[in-house]
Amino acid sequence: MAAVGEPATFRKGRRGKVLELRDLSKRYGKIEALSGLTLTLGSGVTGLLGPNGAGKSTLMRILATITRPTSGQVRWRGADVASDPDAIRRDLGYLPQDFGVYPNLDAVEFLRYLASLKGLAGAAARSRVDEVIDAVGLRDSARRPLGGYSGGMRQRVGIAQALLGDPALLVVDEPTVGLDPGERIRFRELLASLAGTRVILLSTHIVSDVEAVATSLVILSGGRLLAEGSPDALLAPLEGRVWLATVTDADLPRLRDRHVVSGTSRRPEGVQLRLVAGAPPTPDARPVPPSLEDAYLLALAGPGAAA
Repeated sequence: MAAVGEPATFRKGRRGKVLELRDLSKRYGKIEALSGLTLTLGSGVTGLLGPNGAGKSTLMRILATITRPTSGQVRWRGADVASDPDAIRRDLGYLPQDFGVYPNLDAVEFLRYLASLKGLAGAAARSRVDEVIDAVGLRDSARRPLGGYSGGMRQRVGIAQALLGDPALLVVDEPTVGLDPGERIRFRELLASLAGTRVILLSTHIVSDVEAVATSLVILSGGRLLAEGSPDALLAPLEGRVWLATVTDADLPRLRDRHVVSGTSRRPEGVQLRLVAGAPPTPDARPVPPSLEDAYLLALAGPGAAA
C-alpha cells in the first residue's frame, strides 16, 4: 500500500467537532442492547472495544441514524440528532460491518455511482473520487473490477466511500474482520492518517486494532459502559499488577479461577502465564509492563477480579 495522507483539499482545522451521548439506551423487546450510555468524544480515534453482543453495532447504527434509540440523546456539535438528523448526516461517513460492492464495477465506477447518491455530480464528483482513491492508496488498482480485490482492498474502498462527503465524523464498524495480519496493519495506518481533524469511532473486539492508533478507548459489555479514557489512563492502575509466571498444568485451574489470565504459552519447563494480580501469584512470578489487552480483559472480568 502506498503512503497515505489526506488530500490537501480535505477540510482542515474545523473546531467544535464533539459527539455527545447522554443516557443512551436501546431495547429490542426484552433485550437491552444499550443501557444508559453517556460519553463525550472529540477529534482523534476512539476505539470502541467489546465482545460480540456488547452493543457496539447498535451504537454505530444509532449514530448513522439507521436506528433510533429507545431513550437518551445523541448530540452532534450541540444539535439534537433525534429532532435534526441532517445535522449529523451532513458530517457523517459510515462504514458498516457488512459492506458490499458491485463486483463487475471498478473502484472509480463504483465510487462515482455512490458519489451521485450523495448528491455529488459532474466535475465535483470526479474530483472527489480521485481524491479519496489517492487517500486510501488505491490509485494503481482503481480500474480493476472490485470482484478481484482482496478483503483489505475492499475495506479501503469502504473507507473511500465513507470519505466522499469529507466527513467530520467517521464511524467504522468492525472493519478488520476477515483481514489477514498485514491488511489489518495497513488499515489501522490508514485510519491513523485520517484522524487529525476528525472524530473517528472504530468498533472492534480485537485490541490490537486500536492499540497503536487510538487516542481514547471505550469498553462496552452487555450494552453497558465498563471503562473509558486514554490508553495511558487505562494502563496506569495496572502498573505493578501484571505478572509472568511459569506453572505446571495442575496449577492452571487454580490460577485461572483466582486471577485474570491474559496470555498463555507452552514452554519446556511448563506453562507460562501472563496474569493480573494484586500480589505475586507464584513465588517466582516477575512483574511486566501492562498492555491494553490486560486492561480490556480486566474490565470485562469486573470489579475485584485482580484483588
